[in-house]
Amino acid sequence: MFKDTLLYIVKQLVDNGDKVDINELVGEQHLTYEIKVDPADLGKVIGKQGRTINALRVLIRAVSNKHGKKAEVNVIEAN
Repeated sequence: MFKDTLLYIVKQLVDNGDKVDINELVGEQHLTYEIKVDPADLGKVIGKQGRTINALRVLIRAVSNKHGKKAEVNVIEAN
């Protein structure tokens, strides 16, 4: 539902945008987005003291609440 928006934002943050992958897990009232990026870009997605990832979480949570769903965003370390 919000995967394209999240994908666009994350690609703008990282150097290796072609290695960004977002997995969307859909439940009845809950959405989970798992972000995988190049290990070199992990710090850019998380940000200092987690500020960047927290901002993404707040943004996605706010938009999903307007649509009556709950959403969470997780960063998964790629191998």
